[in-house]
Amino acid sequence: MTDYTDLLPIAHQAVDLARDIMRTMQPGLLTAKGDRDMASEVDYAVEDQVRAFLAEHTPEIGFLGEENGLSGTADGPTWALDPVDGTVNFVHGSPLCAISLGLITENRSVLGIIDLPFLGNRYSAAEGNGAHSDGNPIRVSTTRRVSEAVVAIGDYAVGDGATEKNRARFALTQRLANNVQRIRMHGSAAIDLAWLAAGKIDAVVMLANKPWDTAAGVIIAREAGALTADRDGSAHSLKSSATIAANPNLLPAILDLAADPDRLAT
Repeated sequence: MTDYTDLLPIAHQAVDLARDIMRTMQPGLLTAKGDRDMASEVDYAVEDQVRAFLAEHTPEIGFLGEENGLSGTADGPTWALDPVDGTVNFVHGSPLCAISLGLITENRSVLGIIDLPFLGNRYSAAEGNGAHSDGNPIRVSTTRRVSEAVVAIGDYAVGDGATEKNRARFALTQRLANNVQRIRMHGSAAIDLAWLAAGKIDAVVMLANKPWDTAAGVIIAREAGALTADRDGSAHSLKSSATIAANPNLLPAILDLAADPDRLAT
C-alpha cells in the first residue's frame, strides 16, 4: 500500500488558503449553473487559488475542480476539490458548508481533508493511517438498531430530469422515515460523511456520487471504520452511481432500505 501521508501537509496548506477566502470574502455575484443551481464568486476564487497552489507544489498530480474541470495530467493520482460544498447554505449565511479536497487514484479515494470554516472543525485522513478531527482520532458510532439510527440524505435533485430523479428520493425518504430514528438533510455531502466518521450520525444515503463531493469524505469515513457501498451493495468507487455509508453494524439494513429497485427505480 502506498503511503500518502507525505501529501497531507501540502493538502492542509491548500485548504488553509481556501478557508481564509471563505471566511473573509462575501459570496458576491452568483453564476447560474442550471435550474436552481449556482456558483458564487467564492467558489471560483477558492478553486483558482487551490488549483494554482497544488499545481506549483504537486505538478505531477492532476486536478479536478467542480467549477472548471480537469487540469494537468489525467493519468495517475488526481486532486478533487469542491471549493464550497453547500453553496446554497453559504449564500444564505448558514454555517453548514465545507471545503472538500480529496486525492483519487485508480477510481478510489486515498486522502481527504474536509474543513468547516464557520464551525471551526477540520477532518482528515490518509489511507491506512486513520481519520482525525482537529488532530484527534475519530471513529464511527456503534449504533446497532435501525430504529435508533440518525441517517443523513443527499439533497433533492434540481435541473434536468429532477422530477424523475426525485421520485426515487421521495420514496427513499418515506422508507427511511418509517424505519430510522431521524432523517437529516444537511445540504453538504462533505459534512454528511465527516459527521458519519465522527459518530455524529450513523449512516449516509446519497443517490449521487460526484468525485468532488465524495472523494474526501469517503476516505475519511472509511478510515474511521465506516463501510461504503453503491446502491447494489458493491464496493463504493468513483464510478458508483450512489454513495451509501454506515457503521458496519448498520450497513446491511441501510442498503436494504435504500437499494430496493421497486422503490428507487430511476
